[in-house]
Amino acid sequence: MTRATLDKQPHEVASMFDDVAANYDLTNDVLSLGQDRRWRKEVAKAVDARPAQKILDLAAGTGTSSLPFTAAGAYVVPCDFSLGMLREGKKRHPWLPLTAGDATRLPFADGVFDAVTISFGLRNVQDTGRALRELYRVTKPGGRVVICEFSHPTWAPFRTVYEEYLMRALPPVARAVSSNPDAYVYLAESIQSWPDQPGLARQLQQAGWSQVAWRNLSGGIVALHRGTKKA
Repeated sequence: MTRATLDKQPHEVASMFDDVAANYDLTNDVLSLGQDRRWRKEVAKAVDARPAQKILDLAAGTGTSSLPFTAAGAYVVPCDFSLGMLREGKKRHPWLPLTAGDATRLPFADGVFDAVTISFGLRNVQDTGRALRELYRVTKPGGRVVICEFSHPTWAPFRTVYEEYLMRALPPVARAVSSNPDAYVYLAESIQSWPDQPGLARQLQQAGWSQVAWRNLSGGIVALHRGTKKA
């Protein structure tokens, strides 16, 4: 699968991420010009993990995104459906309870987590609404969700430049640094076809989340959405 317009078959998406697992974090750092580190810091601030809280980090990949939560003293469960990513994560962070799971059928009981978060993974789920409902299900009443995802720049001239980068500059860079450049062509296309900030906010509300809000990062290249489960 290399075209974002095709149906997202879970086994194909998982296989794509299996192929890029070894160099995934490095490639993201290069392609985002180092901005991914800042974005992840903002996610950690928004989640605001506390000691003894239970945090679900969905689409956690190699577990890099989970480290700030463990540093805060929380119990974090990194979950991903790419076994290749999880194997790579286990090599790097053997103490993390890395867990295989599908976002649309999470292997957790109702009301388990104080906070749930997913960074740069919701876009790759076959059924976004179902995933948001599953996140709602496994969150405790009064708990929170934080979603960090690529979005759409709000300033039209910058949006034009950004889209040119995605479709023209990103593929050759990916060919130079990634073991599977086609995966990054797919990712570029999936970013363009993803809903804008208000569109994702509506989907969160439809899934049951309240107090939904978002904040743009890097001019809207990335948006940080938040919501709360009613107590």
